[in-house]
Amino acid sequence: MKAVLQRVSSASVTVDKQLVSSIGRGILVFAAVGPDDTPKEADSLAAKVLKLKMWPDDSGGTVCAHQEHGRCGRCKMWKKNVQEIQGEVLCVSQFTLLAQIKKGNKPDFRGAADANKARELYDYFYSKVRDLYIPDRVKNGVFQAMMEVGLVNDGPVTLEIETNPPEKHGQDTGSEANSERWKDPKDLNQEEPSNPRDQNQQIEFQLPSSLLD
Repeated sequence: MKAVLQRVSSASVTVDKQLVSSIGRGILVFAAVGPDDTPKEADSLAAKVLKLKMWPDDSGGTVCAHQEHGRCGRCKMWKKNVQEIQGEVLCVSQFTLLAQIKKGNKPDFRGAADANKARELYDYFYSKVRDLYIPDRVKNGVFQAMMEVGLVNDGPVTLEIETNPPEKHGQDTGSEANSERWKDPKDLNQEEPSNPRDQNQQIEFQLPSSLLD
């Protein structure tokens, strides 16, 4: 699954000009389901949403050189999760997160799960977030509806999560390179050069006795 989390002061979902859901301080979660996703990915994403530290520690904390901009993971800018601030969560299904744009300008959505599977797994994800938190503080949009989502991003803070990030092909993981680069010295001593010419050879010359006089 893939999700975009926004730290918000408020957020809401409207369908056909009717307010469906709204929250105050908390997280707005746009979530998408891929064709290979399972409940395991939904469990992982639900836990991450509730545990991700997106708020500062108002009581203090470690101060670092990046405190002004909050760019350092050790500073007090990133100390509390949504549960610790007693915030709210608004979940919205958003298959367009899985769009691919490789050629031309038209998005390709074949990377998203079909509607039936997406609905089933998204509903499971939403229920899991409610089970792990306080149900009254977790709200929902309307699956497959044309929604108008309003929000006030606090920060702004926007983070992306992928439970199954795509593998980056063509990059050396370093394991093979390290195995060649860092060989045991004992092994090196036991290896024989492939070419005899590489060996250090000692040659003894015998000179005529007349030259030694």
